[in-house]
Amino acid sequence: MDDTRFAPQLLQWFDRHGRKSLPWQQNPSPYRVWVSEVMLQQTQVATVIPYFERFMSRFPDVRTLAAAPLDDVLHLWTGLGYYARARNLHKSAGIIVQSHDGRFPEEFAALHQLPGVGRSTAGAILALACGQRHAILDGNVKRVLARVFGLAGDPGNAQVLKALWEQAERCTPSDHVGPYTQAIMDLGATVCTRARPACTLCPYLNSCVAAREGRQAELPGRKQRRERASRAAVLLIAQSGSDADASVLIERRPASGIWGGLWAPPQFADGAAALDWCRQELGEPDAVTEELTPIDHAFTHFDLHLTPLRVQVLRREAVRDADDRRWYRLAEPPQLGLPQPVRQLFTRMLTRGGASR
Repeated sequence: MDDTRFAPQLLQWFDRHGRKSLPWQQNPSPYRVWVSEVMLQQTQVATVIPYFERFMSRFPDVRTLAAAPLDDVLHLWTGLGYYARARNLHKSAGIIVQSHDGRFPEEFAALHQLPGVGRSTAGAILALACGQRHAILDGNVKRVLARVFGLAGDPGNAQVLKALWEQAERCTPSDHVGPYTQAIMDLGATVCTRARPACTLCPYLNSCVAAREGRQAELPGRKQRRERASRAAVLLIAQSGSDADASVLIERRPASGIWGGLWAPPQFADGAAALDWCRQELGEPDAVTEELTPIDHAFTHFDLHLTPLRVQVLRREAVRDADDRRWYRLAEPPQLGLPQPVRQLFTRMLTRGGASR
């Protein structure tokens, strides 16, 4: 494949088949593109669209985002996963207001310094919103370049990654860089997919190394798979009241680790530890404990098995709402960020009593 022909062929394909009506493509300001690019990290377009629209409705500009409580941001992010992205957006908005007078930076170095904005994300924002020439290399682009040019090896390897970046730089045109950037992401997302790529619809069918040599499954290379780890824990569902008046004690999780910064019931290694903590913090449970339907949740590198253990307690005056602990009323939930499995559990508790085992 001739490097000089790569962009023209891609742009010709994009004119006919590319996506041009996505929400962030309308009025593509650096702020809107930034939010969309962060949301799209490891998340499909169809999933992102409703989250993006709700986010823009609540936080239409960077000053509004910076001024909002983090809990408001996490609440709107609930279910989208990878919550560090939301925390980084909020933190970056504060930096932009404080260090850039609320003007979204349009220089690569300043943008790259923001939390959660890597080289490819910074390049995509400036290319799509400002028409600046910057190469990008997200997962879709790596796949397209590796297959078309026959770049073998694990993209996580430093030498392979360097070769991919060099190829991305050679292919990125000086003109029409915004449409080109969207086009190469679209091609990877809709045609040159990881499994069952639609090669007959690809503009590079006759020049792609992987298609010519039948190496689509081989390229790009992948890391050797490790056996997935699994973890188990107990969620203490300390409930005060019942039916429509039920409240559950929740705590803010540490900023680092899974579900960082979100709110969830206290988590313990086993039921005995959960009950010991309950007696010390809340007093002896008023009712017999019961296990609710277990929760199985898959993270990127491990599987989590949670056993919700419900106990009925008195709402003691000593346990009041605070920065890191509060009572969550199921019928009138506050605007807080909850892990999706916890939110689903609370919904089941309200509608079906939690589905005891």
